[in-house]
Amino acid sequence: MIELLCTDNNKKATFIHYYLRNAVLVLILIGMYKATQDRDIHFNQLDKESKARIKYKKYCSHCGKEVTANDIIKGYEYEKDKYVVMTDDELEKIKTRKDKTIHIIQFAKMSEVNMIYYEKDYYAVPDTGAEKAYELLRQSLLSQKKVAIAKTVMGTNEKLLVLYPTKEGIIVKTLFYHDEIAAMPKAVPKMKLDENELNMAKMLIENMTKPFKAEEFRDEYQVRLREAIMKKIQGQEVVAVESSGPSNVIDLMEALQKSLELSKIQMKTAKSSLRGPHDGNL
Repeated sequence: MIELLCTDNNKKATFIHYYLRNAVLVLILIGMYKATQDRDIHFNQLDKESKARIKYKKYCSHCGKEVTANDIIKGYEYEKDKYVVMTDDELEKIKTRKDKTIHIIQFAKMSEVNMIYYEKDYYAVPDTGAEKAYELLRQSLLSQKKVAIAKTVMGTNEKLLVLYPTKEGIIVKTLFYHDEIAAMPKAVPKMKLDENELNMAKMLIENMTKPFKAEEFRDEYQVRLREAIMKKIQGQEVVAVESSGPSNVIDLMEALQKSLELSKIQMKTAKSSLRGPHDGNL
């Protein structure tokens, strides 16, 4: 078993233990860092008349007094309007030593973890002196194309985790539990397909297939939104973006044929631009 000792802040101090027949073999100290960042534009709520910022106040439902964060405690409603109070110390006391660590339960093939279970990602970075043991774990997992399945308590929830090895390091991925995954709202019927339609669709996919490079993609709507905001700041009018909406597709074969022809033209244009105007000329 492997254990990771965590603290509740952005950088989580973490210990990894290897166990064999209850004997500790390896201890790895790492830090955990958020792997993603919020780049979205966020709007504030304003009063329609005055344009002043809308603010929310927390107040006591019994006496109407406004309260601050220091005045608020945690309570669980076990009956209507009846609460049991739980302090931070009491919540900490019920944590076992294992709850304060990320402990590995088992290993599994990468392909066995369905992508629908993945929730959030964190970078696991070894602290000074822990690099060799960290690298031993990373290379061992990567060479066998396996991940570690683990658990830990974060806040008031026990989280299911995956330690996912990459060429650069180890990613700690939090998972949803099986009972948190909603069923499909309705069954998708398995339609009988015409062989010509299927072959045409396969050709379209083949023509549009190329290596995925994440840096080539961006949130284009957020770019237009930022531009629209800057225009209004500068006193300009926001104009509608020209776009032709798709018509209702009736003939699937015709739609596939058009898509295939368009993809071929785009591929030829891309190759021409890469070669340049004088390539191949003496």
